[in-house]
Amino acid sequence: MHYAPAKEGCRKKSKSVYSRTMITRKKTRQIKVGNVPVGGDAPIAVQSMTNTDTRDVAATVAQIERLSEAGCEIIRVAVLDLEAAAAITRIREQITIPLIADIHFDARLAIASMEHGAQGIRINPGNLGGPDKLARVVAAAKQHRVPIRVGVNSGSVEKDILQKFGHPTPEALVESALRNVQLLEALDFDQIKISLKSSDALNTLEAYRLLSSQCDYPLHLGVTEAGGLIAGTVKSSVALGILLYEGIGDTFRISLTRDPVEEIRVGYELLRSLHIRERGPELISCPTCGRCQVNLFSLAEQVERHIQNIETPLKIAVMGCVVNGPGEAKEADIGVAGGHGVGIIFKKGQLYKKVAEDKLLAVFLAEIDAMIEEARQNAHKP
Repeated sequence: MHYAPAKEGCRKKSKSVYSRTMITRKKTRQIKVGNVPVGGDAPIAVQSMTNTDTRDVAATVAQIERLSEAGCEIIRVAVLDLEAAAAITRIREQITIPLIADIHFDARLAIASMEHGAQGIRINPGNLGGPDKLARVVAAAKQHRVPIRVGVNSGSVEKDILQKFGHPTPEALVESALRNVQLLEALDFDQIKISLKSSDALNTLEAYRLLSSQCDYPLHLGVTEAGGLIAGTVKSSVALGILLYEGIGDTFRISLTRDPVEEIRVGYELLRSLHIRERGPELISCPTCGRCQVNLFSLAEQVERHIQNIETPLKIAVMGCVVNGPGEAKEADIGVAGGHGVGIIFKKGQLYKKVAEDKLLAVFLAEIDAMIEEARQNAHKP
């Protein structure tokens, strides 16, 4: 069989071109959760939720501090009773990021949470016990200048809407959300953020697209009950990644059945991959192959652990092959490649120093720290 020769253009080695697609965000109204602006031109905020007993102030504060160090910008806590609502005062005194109280069904808890310092509440206005109770909640929100997040998920859609659509479809979620928003608007309240959540990534995606086309309130994105680290990361990244790429979304949470600090790490990696926001070092590492002669999994994990709370932007490479590693990671600011008994540290693809394998990790981490300190000092120079 005869094959035509490749065209000349295919044989030429093309230059590497890096382009960043500009994402145009939908302009939404801007509200403030504590000191964090949400919507409008404000950066997309990364949120999480504690999984401690809110009444255990010490445990809750400790977890919020860990989340804040990882980059969490708004935190939500569950308020199950009046004791949990009262704990908000002591929690607020010890944290630096805004706190949202998560309320279900009980208007008393919403009001008490705001009285004790909650800077936002998450409710479903239609299930607080009727118009009078909702009116009292809205009055408290106005008094304390607290925004309300209208939270609708596939399990909270009203019965008549379910009968209309048959299932919690994207259309059903949106109709439920807008009905609840109208309850607040009727009380002359517009400091609103909306979330629509389903455990199905595609339903979530379509629901937010539809809602975004029908209102200009800021949107909080999330896939609820997404699963563990792998399943939850994939499902959330599919739905939220597409929405963020389309310019939809003002805050978001990656929901994982995991330490919530992992949610923050995944969240910033998602923003970084879309070139929306970059926080801290970016770690690139090869998937390993038969040429690898070093325990790369352990090396990469230890480097990742070392840099996870660092805010200085830096591209760091961890490669398994001293032959190809530096070339494959030539855009990295600093990298390491392991070999048989020896490793190399490279900068911008060029050999910097050779190090014995048993000292490789310690030396590499010290070089990273030195580079970060140099970057910090340069940033403060006039």
